[in-house]
Amino acid sequence: MNQDLLGMDSVTLEFTDEELEQIDEIAFAHHRENRDAAIRDLLDEWLKDRNK
Repeated sequence: MNQDLLGMDSVTLEFTDEELEQIDEIAFAHHRENRDAAIRDLLDEWLKDRNK
């Protein structure tokens, strides 16, 4: 386990089929099919929009 992650809270997300399709589209187009990277991108966008 990565020592930097110890003590951090964990989050569980549930996605609809439509959201998973969007994630897969982003993963395929921008991240060599890496779904985790696509989720991080979407989360980053959401956080930036939320802070505006």
